[in-house]
Amino acid sequence: MTGLVAVALAAPLLYPADPRDMIGPSMVAFGTDRSFPLGTDGLGRDVAAGIAYGARTSLVLGALSAGCATVIGMSLGLIAGYARGWVDTVLMGFCELFQTIPHFLLALFVVAILGASISHIILAIALTSWPGVARLVRSQTLMLRELDFVRAAPAMNVGDVRIILTHLMPNVLPAVIANGSILAAVAILGESGLSFLGLGDPDLVSWGSMIGDGRDIIRTAPSLTLLPGSAILITVLSLNLLGDGLNKALDPRRRR
Repeated sequence: MTGLVAVALAAPLLYPADPRDMIGPSMVAFGTDRSFPLGTDGLGRDVAAGIAYGARTSLVLGALSAGCATVIGMSLGLIAGYARGWVDTVLMGFCELFQTIPHFLLALFVVAILGASISHIILAIALTSWPGVARLVRSQTLMLRELDFVRAAPAMNVGDVRIILTHLMPNVLPAVIANGSILAAVAILGESGLSFLGLGDPDLVSWGSMIGDGRDIIRTAPSLTLLPGSAILITVLSLNLLGDGLNKALDPRRRR
């Protein structure tokens, strides 16, 4: 994961030119030219530059999508778990409504309606991801609500908002943080799928769009799809391992 972040940060230094520009001969094979170690595509674009800038796109989009989904889901989950009653019923019914819609189809619909831009893709993916966070936070809140330090708070004239912000939210954060890396991995897969279908931001280089560009010549130039596909695989696997590590590190029961 550290290596991916380093590549993403160093992309403008390693490849100062626009990665979408034609800077060499087309269809340079993988490993045959020192100037283009990963080769070039059919338009003469450097594949290595595309991989590096694609890392920036994927990691930024994954982080922002996960952040938006976490804020929405945690807010609604805290309110539903603390208020209970009809508030809980309404919010969880709203959550179930979103969960009944296939996630990728919902993201596809949002991007098709609003337009293919990075902000709309982030919004679309966040809308498909928040219900899982809301359910996780709600279940944690329902357990915490029955603990003595939370039940005693109203007797000390502590308001509901303060109870949620100072007693409940800090205690659900570890689980939410560990879940965040999984959300980022799902977001990267979602964005790659949209870009593969031609619904990615045309102003940004994406691993999904690179796979889409190379699919028609996969037999003659398999590296054009295998390299960005491998980048997606490594990133998603790294984020899942990071999530497992965070879960073990932040769970007090496992620390014992």
